Amino acid sequence: MACVFCEIVAGRAPAVVIHRTTEAIAFLPKGGALTPGHALVAPLAHAADLFDVSQQDLEATMLLVKRLSEAMRATLGAGGVNVLNASGPHSEQSVLHLHFHVVPRYEGDGLTTWPTAISDVTPFDDTVSRLSNWLNA
Repeated sequence: MACVFCEIVAGRAPAVVIHRTTEAIAFLPKGGALTPGHALVAPLAHAADLFDVSQQDLEATMLLVKRLSEAMRATLGAGGVNVLNASGPHSEQSVLHLHFHVVPRYEGDGLTTWPTAISDVTPFDDTVSRLSNWLNA
């Protein structure tokens, strides 16, 4: 099955494009916005998720996330933004093409984005050392 975001990048699927660089694209979500200005930012090159993307494409995508966030504050009066991503199994990722939701936030917008429940997964006694050792290897 074809990737819907790759189809948007190629111009074969409709989308309202906000901005496009040589490596990333920002467009409106098809299913409706969480707040006025809510947008998706994705690399032009297909990458399933954070675990699959090249450093160059990730950097370009995140730069567009930052620029779009600044535009939301400057032109839409957003007080801040939430940048949301789901990557990999068990993350609730719905489209298997890396993308970030950039959601402008407004005073009194009624949204809650932080989880309120705590996971039932048993904590690791050595979480910090596991992560630190892998990153330092």
